[in-house]
Amino acid sequence: MKKELRIFGIIAGVFLFAYLVPFANASIRNAIMEAFFMLQEYAREHVLLCLVPAFFIAGAIAVFVSQASVVKYLGGKAKKIVAYGVGAVSGAILAVCSCTILPLFAGIYKRGAGLGPAIAFLYSGPAINILAIILTGRILGIQFGVARAVGAVTFAIVIGGVMQFLFREEEAEKQAAAMAALLPEDAKSIWKTAIPVALMILVLVFANWGKPGSLSLEMASGETIVAARAGETADDLLVKLADSEQVTAISKVEIESLTYAPSTYTSIYQSRFYVAGVFLILLVILMSLWYTRGEWKEWGGSAWTYAKLILPYLFGGVLIAGFLLGRPGHTALIPAEWIANAVGGNSWLSNLVASLAGALMYFATLTELPILQGLMGSGMGNGPALALLLAGPALSLPNMLVIRKILGTKKTLVYIALVVIAATLTGKIFGLIAG
Repeated sequence: MKKELRIFGIIAGVFLFAYLVPFANASIRNAIMEAFFMLQEYAREHVLLCLVPAFFIAGAIAVFVSQASVVKYLGGKAKKIVAYGVGAVSGAILAVCSCTILPLFAGIYKRGAGLGPAIAFLYSGPAINILAIILTGRILGIQFGVARAVGAVTFAIVIGGVMQFLFREEEAEKQAAAMAALLPEDAKSIWKTAIPVALMILVLVFANWGKPGSLSLEMASGETIVAARAGETADDLLVKLADSEQVTAISKVEIESLTYAPSTYTSIYQSRFYVAGVFLILLVILMSLWYTRGEWKEWGGSAWTYAKLILPYLFGGVLIAGFLLGRPGHTALIPAEWIANAVGGNSWLSNLVASLAGALMYFATLTELPILQGLMGSGMGNGPALALLLAGPALSLPNMLVIRKILGTKKTLVYIALVVIAATLTGKIFGLIAG
């Protein structure tokens, strides 16, 4: 009966959408196009290099990492300083967006990690991005960089701890069931599991190595511009010029060529696919030597299970987010001016609106900075700006839909509320301090 009602609900929803949506309206047509442009951009920029490796890492955790190890180090009875420390700091290594972290979060949580450490990992993955924090300090000022770094680490631990406390009875039952279901340790040496998982993480990290911050642009006009990268949209490169405090949008059509300032970071970026390829080849060789065909098949099946669990909700969420808010620098159904007008000053309401807007918007890695610059140029206060920085990268509408599928509605709503409340409170305090 439930299945039939679900089918009826889908049919009724599609019918009402087709019947009621005013497709003749120019704003609606533009928002629909923005939704698909955003989905296309997401598919091109994030699925192959970010999500696919993340699915295989999650599958490896589920198949190869013993449940006893996960429970021991990340379970509810693990040492808090170890469990929450690992969860909160791991994001600095991974530097992934709010969607790429989801398969990894699902993998450790379903494998027996406590809710608190798993939530700390979920929040920290996108929030504690070393490059993003450095660029935040460079573009918005050292105060913002420090506040973002301290706030992100603190949020990860505090929100994880509060979630663990609020759902302690359910978690106690989950941990008891996990302990009862523990299988004997695999005879395979721990390093035969640790090395392949580490290699997969290295493939993910290097394949998605961030673009260098210092660059020199050769313009079609013959002019040379030296600037600091602040992000980019589909049409523009966003930079901060040496003699300006504002972010400037330069059309990609006007750029003849660009070069990056020489550095170790730049060298790694230019060789990132070769480095990732070496780690991938080494991974395949070691897996072929250490694991049977049956284990390979089980690993692939587990990765596919996570893909089926997560991708439909991610794609649907990206479409909705694109329809409502559009891509950076593009207007969809909700004009950016509406948000800018609501986040001026440092009132409780402006901080709350900034937190909610950040929680709903989808930010690819580093795109929050140019969006924030545009909003601040339209009158956004310092407090709401930090609130958006703390809520935005860690949450998004696609992210929420997947978390609900993994944790359930109640835990997801509590998690979202905690992030929004913490970001609002921190933004208010920062606004009073920074002025």
